[in-house]
Amino acid sequence: MRVPDGQDPQTPFPGFAFFVAFQQAEGGGAFGVFEDVPEPITGGFSEVTGLEATMEAKVIKEGGRNYGPVQRAGPTSFSTVVLKRGVVASRQLWAWWSLFAGADDAPNGGWAFNRADVTISLIREDETLLGWTLKNAMPVKFRIGDLNAKGGEVAIEELHLVHEGLYRSPPLS
Repeated sequence: MRVPDGQDPQTPFPGFAFFVAFQQAEGGGAFGVFEDVPEPITGGFSEVTGLEATMEAKVIKEGGRNYGPVQRAGPTSFSTVVLKRGVVASRQLWAWWSLFAGADDAPNGGWAFNRADVTISLIREDETLLGWTLKNAMPVKFRIGDLNAKGGEVAIEELHLVHEGLYRSPPLS
């Protein structure tokens, strides 16, 4: 696994199964937490849940069709993705969360311009197997691990993300 340029190669990403990159979504604004970050913010997480898309079928009843209704594709919804037990080599994720939570005074509702495309790559040993991208993701929960000076706990216990699209993507390497 290769850590993108500009990131700290000493960050212990290889101990985690998922390599995650956060980058400002296409069409993002001219200000915000991602504007001065040339490379994706990267991190490692040990568990990812919620990579799920559900399409609601639309039932159309046709007169004269007695062997059941016609089924058509309807709207798709996406589950909240939860990244668990992670380490990130940047302080920008907290700034991103706090922007949405209202802790920062971003002009003109800055949260609208700070959606991120989040790429999640599955890593086994030194090989990247597959990747998924969450389009226009927004953090909805940020949980820090318990602080203990004697332990080696991770920096982020959970990060919950809602998003507007789930796509298969080439893995980051």
